[in-house]
Amino acid sequence: MVPTGRSLRIVALAVITAAVIWVVTFTPLSAAQSVPPVPKPFPQPGQQTPPSSPSAPATPATATSAMSQDGRPTDAMLGNVAMFPDADYLQSVDVGRGQRYYVYGTNAPFADVVAFFKSTRKTGGRQLFQAPAMQQFDLQDFKEQTMVMQPSIVVKDYTWTGSAPSDGYLFVPDKGTTAKRYKTIIQVVPPMPVIK
Repeated sequence: MVPTGRSLRIVALAVITAAVIWVVTFTPLSAAQSVPPVPKPFPQPGQQTPPSSPSAPATPATATSAMSQDGRPTDAMLGNVAMFPDADYLQSVDVGRGQRYYVYGTNAPFADVVAFFKSTRKTGGRQLFQAPAMQQFDLQDFKEQTMVMQPSIVVKDYTWTGSAPSDGYLFVPDKGTTAKRYKTIIQVVPPMPVIK
Protein backbone atom coordinates (compact mmCIF):
# COMPACT_ATOMS: atom_id res chain seq x y z
CA MET A 1 0.00 0.00 0.00
CA VAL A 2 1.37 3.40 -0.97
CA PRO A 3 1.15 6.03 1.84
CA THR A 4 -1.09 9.01 1.13
CA GLY A 5 -0.08 12.66 1.48
CA ARG A 6 -1.74 12.95 4.91
CA SER A 7 -0.02 9.88 6.35
CA LEU A 8 3.33 11.05 4.95
CA ARG A 9 2.87 14.43 6.69
CA ILE A 10 2.04 12.72 9.98
CA VAL A 11 5.11 10.49 9.73
CA ALA A 12 7.30 13.47 8.75
CA LEU A 13 6.06 15.50 11.74
CA ALA A 14 6.70 12.56 14.07
CA VAL A 15 10.23 12.13 12.71
CA ILE A 16 10.94 15.87 13.05
CA THR A 17 9.59 15.92 16.63
CA ALA A 18 11.73 12.92 17.58
CA ALA A 19 14.80 14.50 15.97
CA VAL A 20 14.32 17.79 17.85
CA ILE A 21 13.92 15.98 21.17
CA TRP A 22 16.99 13.83 20.41
CA VAL A 23 19.12 16.90 19.60
CA VAL A 24 17.95 18.73 22.73
CA THR A 25 18.62 15.68 24.90
CA PHE A 26 22.07 14.88 23.57
CA THR A 27 23.38 18.41 23.08
CA PRO A 28 25.35 19.42 26.17
CA LEU A 29 24.04 22.46 27.94
CA SER A 30 26.55 25.29 28.10
CA ALA A 31 28.11 25.81 31.49
CA ALA A 32 27.18 28.94 33.38
CA GLN A 33 29.68 31.63 32.55
CA SER A 34 31.24 33.66 35.32
CA VAL A 35 31.00 37.42 35.25
CA PRO A 36 34.31 38.91 34.01
CA PRO A 37 36.06 41.30 36.40
CA VAL A 38 35.58 45.02 35.84
CA PRO A 39 38.75 46.47 34.31
CA LYS A 40 40.56 49.08 36.38
CA PRO A 41 42.33 52.04 34.72
CA PHE A 42 46.12 52.12 34.75
CA PRO A 43 47.54 54.50 37.35
CA GLN A 44 48.97 57.73 35.93
CA PRO A 45 52.43 58.98 36.96
CA GLY A 46 52.25 60.68 40.38
CA GLN A 47 48.82 59.17 41.14
CA GLN A 48 48.39 56.94 44.16
CA THR A 49 46.55 53.70 43.69
CA PRO A 50 43.63 53.26 46.04
CA PRO A 51 43.77 50.14 48.19
CA SER A 52 41.78 47.37 46.67
CA SER A 53 38.84 46.25 48.72
CA PRO A 54 37.76 42.65 48.52
CA SER A 55 34.42 42.37 46.88
CA ALA A 56 31.96 39.55 47.10
CA PRO A 57 31.90 37.41 43.96
CA ALA A 58 28.90 38.09 41.78
CA THR A 59 26.42 35.25 41.62
CA PRO A 60 24.58 35.20 38.33
CA ALA A 61 20.86 34.48 38.54
CA THR A 62 20.26 31.04 37.10
CA ALA A 63 17.28 28.78 36.86
CA THR A 64 18.96 26.33 39.22
CA SER A 65 19.12 28.93 41.99
CA ALA A 66 15.35 28.71 42.35
CA MET A 67 15.21 24.91 42.26
CA SER A 68 13.80 23.03 45.22
CA GLN A 69 16.07 21.22 47.69
CA ASP A 70 15.88 17.97 45.71
CA GLY A 71 16.94 19.69 42.45
CA ARG A 72 13.49 19.72 40.84
CA PRO A 73 11.79 22.88 39.55
CA THR A 74 9.35 24.37 42.02
CA ASP A 75 5.62 24.63 41.31
CA ALA A 76 6.09 28.39 40.89
CA MET A 77 8.73 27.80 38.18
CA LEU A 78 6.25 25.57 36.34
CA GLY A 79 3.47 28.17 36.53
CA ASN A 80 1.73 26.26 39.34
CA VAL A 81 1.37 23.16 37.16
CA ALA A 82 0.77 20.06 39.28
CA MET A 83 3.30 17.49 38.05
CA PHE A 84 2.48 13.82 37.59
CA PRO A 85 3.45 12.21 40.94
CA ASP A 86 5.70 9.47 39.52
CA ALA A 87 7.58 11.74 37.06
CA ASP A 88 11.37 12.14 37.29
CA TYR A 89 12.75 15.59 36.48
CA LEU A 90 15.25 15.19 33.63
CA GLN A 91 16.37 18.63 32.47
CA SER A 92 15.39 22.13 31.47
CA VAL A 93 16.29 23.98 28.30
CA ASP A 94 16.48 27.74 27.68
CA VAL A 95 14.70 28.38 24.38
CA GLY A 96 15.11 32.17 24.34
CA ARG A 97 12.90 35.21 24.96
CA GLY A 98 12.84 34.40 28.67
CA GLN A 99 11.27 30.96 28.14
CA ARG A 100 12.44 27.56 29.35
CA TYR A 101 10.91 24.16 29.03
CA TYR A 102 11.17 21.41 31.60
CA VAL A 103 11.36 17.71 30.68
CA TYR A 104 10.09 14.89 32.90
CA GLY A 105 10.01 11.16 32.34
CA THR A 106 7.83 8.41 33.78
CA ASN A 107 7.22 4.73 33.16
CA ALA A 108 3.51 5.15 33.78
CA PRO A 109 1.36 4.44 30.71
CA PHE A 110 0.64 7.38 28.40
CA ALA A 111 -3.12 7.07 29.03
CA ASP A 112 -2.62 7.38 32.82
CA VAL A 113 -0.51 10.52 32.46
CA VAL A 114 -3.02 12.11 30.07
CA ALA A 115 -5.89 11.22 32.45
CA PHE A 116 -3.98 12.90 35.32
CA PHE A 117 -3.53 16.15 33.38
CA LYS A 118 -7.13 16.07 32.14
CA SER A 119 -8.30 15.95 35.77
CA THR A 120 -5.86 18.57 37.11
CA ARG A 121 -6.19 20.99 34.17
CA LYS A 122 -10.00 20.61 33.94
CA THR A 123 -9.69 20.39 30.15
CA GLY A 124 -9.24 17.54 27.72
CA GLY A 125 -6.37 19.18 25.93
CA ARG A 126 -5.94 18.39 22.27
CA GLN A 127 -4.49 15.42 20.47
CA LEU A 128 -1.47 16.38 18.38
CA PHE A 129 -0.84 12.92 16.90
CA GLN A 130 -2.47 9.51 17.12
CA ALA A 131 0.74 7.64 16.40
CA PRO A 132 2.95 8.29 18.22
CA ALA A 133 0.38 9.49 20.70
CA MET A 134 0.87 13.12 21.79
CA GLN A 135 -1.52 15.26 23.83
CA GLN A 136 -1.16 19.02 24.49
CA PHE A 137 -2.73 21.05 27.29
CA ASP A 138 -2.47 24.80 26.60
CA LEU A 139 -1.54 27.01 29.54
CA GLN A 140 -1.63 30.39 27.77
CA ASP A 141 -2.25 31.83 24.32
CA PHE A 142 0.79 31.95 22.04
CA LYS A 143 2.08 35.46 21.32
CA GLU A 144 4.50 35.43 18.40
CA GLN A 145 6.05 38.79 19.33
CA THR A 146 7.17 37.67 22.82
CA MET A 147 7.30 33.86 22.79
CA VAL A 148 9.29 31.09 21.16
CA MET A 149 7.04 28.23 22.27
CA GLN A 150 3.38 27.80 23.23
CA PRO A 151 3.06 27.71 27.04
CA SER A 152 1.70 24.19 27.45
CA ILE A 153 2.08 20.69 28.79
CA VAL A 154 2.89 18.11 26.11
CA VAL A 155 2.68 14.38 26.91
CA LYS A 156 4.28 11.93 24.45
CA ASP A 157 4.13 8.14 24.29
CA TYR A 158 7.62 6.75 23.65
CA THR A 159 6.55 3.10 23.45
CA TRP A 160 5.39 3.51 19.84
CA THR A 161 7.85 3.19 16.95
CA GLY A 162 5.56 2.15 14.14
CA SER A 163 5.64 -1.58 13.61
CA ALA A 164 7.92 -2.59 16.51
CA PRO A 165 7.58 -1.83 20.22
CA SER A 166 10.08 0.58 21.74
CA ASP A 167 12.01 0.38 24.99
CA GLY A 168 11.14 4.05 25.55
CA TYR A 169 12.91 7.39 25.59
CA LEU A 170 16.58 7.02 26.52
CA PHE A 171 17.75 9.77 28.87
CA VAL A 172 21.51 10.00 29.24
CA PRO A 173 22.35 12.31 32.15
CA ASP A 174 25.73 13.83 32.94
CA LYS A 175 28.85 11.70 33.13
CA GLY A 176 29.08 9.33 36.05
CA THR A 177 25.38 8.52 36.17
CA THR A 178 23.35 5.77 34.60
CA ALA A 179 21.15 6.16 31.55
CA LYS A 180 17.47 5.35 32.01
CA ARG A 181 14.52 4.71 29.68
CA TYR A 182 11.07 6.26 30.07
CA LYS A 183 7.81 5.16 28.45
CA THR A 184 6.20 8.60 28.67
CA ILE A 185 7.78 12.06 28.43
CA ILE A 186 6.19 15.25 29.80
CA GLN A 187 7.33 18.66 28.54
CA VAL A 188 6.20 21.80 30.39
CA VAL A 189 6.56 25.30 28.93
CA PRO A 190 5.36 27.54 31.80
CA PRO A 191 3.12 30.53 31.15
CA MET A 192 4.83 33.89 30.68
CA PRO A 193 4.13 36.72 33.14
CA VAL A 194 1.26 38.90 31.96
CA ILE A 195 2.40 42.48 31.27
CA LYS A 196 -0.35 45.06 31.44
